[in-house]
Amino acid sequence: MPPTNLNVWIVDDDQSVRWVLEKAFRQADLQTRSFDRAEHLLEAIQHTQPDVLLTDVRMPGMDGIALMKRLTHAHPDLPIIIMTAYSDLDNAVSAYRGGAFEYLPKPFDIDEAVELVKKAAHQNTIETDDTHATTGSNLPPLLGQAPAMQEVFRSIGRLSGSSMTVLITGESGTGKELVARALHQHSPRAGKPFVPLNTAAIASELLESELFGHERGSFTGADARRIGRFEQADGGTLFLDEIGDMSPALQTRLLRVLAESEFFRVGGQESVTVDVRVIAATNQDLALAVKEGRFREDLFHRLNVIRIHTPPLRQRRQDIPLLLKHYLANAATELNTPPKTLHSEALELLQSYDWPGNVRQLVNATRRLSVTAPGGVITALDIGPDLGGHRPADGQAKEWTRGLERWAEQQLRDDSGEPLLGLATPEFEKTLIRIALKKSCGHRQEAAKLLGWGRNTLTRKIRVLGIDQAPARRALRAAPNTPGDPPIR
Repeated sequence: MPPTNLNVWIVDDDQSVRWVLEKAFRQADLQTRSFDRAEHLLEAIQHTQPDVLLTDVRMPGMDGIALMKRLTHAHPDLPIIIMTAYSDLDNAVSAYRGGAFEYLPKPFDIDEAVELVKKAAHQNTIETDDTHATTGSNLPPLLGQAPAMQEVFRSIGRLSGSSMTVLITGESGTGKELVARALHQHSPRAGKPFVPLNTAAIASELLESELFGHERGSFTGADARRIGRFEQADGGTLFLDEIGDMSPALQTRLLRVLAESEFFRVGGQESVTVDVRVIAATNQDLALAVKEGRFREDLFHRLNVIRIHTPPLRQRRQDIPLLLKHYLANAATELNTPPKTLHSEALELLQSYDWPGNVRQLVNATRRLSVTAPGGVITALDIGPDLGGHRPADGQAKEWTRGLERWAEQQLRDDSGEPLLGLATPEFEKTLIRIALKKSCGHRQEAAKLLGWGRNTLTRKIRVLGIDQAPARRALRAAPNTPGDPPIR
């Protein structure tokens, strides 16, 4: 049971957040004290200390990360919970490395916050490890605000001081290699090699040599000794993607390396000892593969020490706008052009699309749209059916709208001073009236019905717009007369 009479302090410049937390904690019989700046808390903590501290990250003056680092030296037994509305991987890693008890992205469930505070009250010591500070990287970023991605960030943060074996699961294209690289980048092995290998991309008869290397003459074509991926990754991390496709024989060899940290090169007589952290990934259900006899159970348990699941994009739709903006900017950099923006209707289509290829498909889509969409704004008309766009009637593209768009852009460039609708509407109506009269063989009653007008309206439009009636008269003379519809005059 948590201690009674817990004293919880809150540091947040947002008064509404402080009020909600204070109310919830008091209802849970917890004493509270709030501060709007870190500096005010530092003054108060010289006289008394809370049992648990919750602090925001971004605040005027000293931020929450700096406050936490300062407190962990002066008050190492104080459990600190980091709150932030700007949640990303770097914040998560910084929080855990700085000694945070937990990382709580906003908005959060208030009951979860209460339970977390009670859990933190049990915390007596906090292990801090500042020996491996987060460094800059040219790696593609892991982006996301969705709860499922926040759990991924938290897992990476918790493992930042560890070299544990990790199994990453998730559909193709969800960023499993990015997670593996982040685990390496934020680990004690960050200064050593990160060696990736897609085991499904290499023929099974060559994979053994690829992993463990070979001696000269060990098989036809082995003209020299070759160092395998395990030796290349010595001291660092080996990332084995699509591990579920590995043959049973190689599964056995891999199990021995994981258990004993040594192996023989193909054709070799001397054992090779390595210090390698293995991170494996798969889009398969390995537990099911074990039941079906396709994957070794002992290897599964050896790999499945810690599991991280990368969510599919359809389960984190709130992240799609952020990802689109980021990768459209990347595409613009590749093309050396200004980045294109998304019209709200286009964004709505893309956000509602299921993205079976996940983030990888989204990245390719931003590149394609950056090339094919005319102008600087990607509209709903630019979104094809393969990305959830609307299918034009009868399978024909609505080229007239594209033409209208180009015409409008040209008018604005020419800066004629005339309103666009004043220029376009008469021509638009003339075109539709001519087509309707042609279709009805000149019968105004039928043409008006096709247009959705009354006959008098059509007659007035013909007069005001100065439409040439000669083609309609010729069509009417060539067609049988319709009773009750007088000939055009």
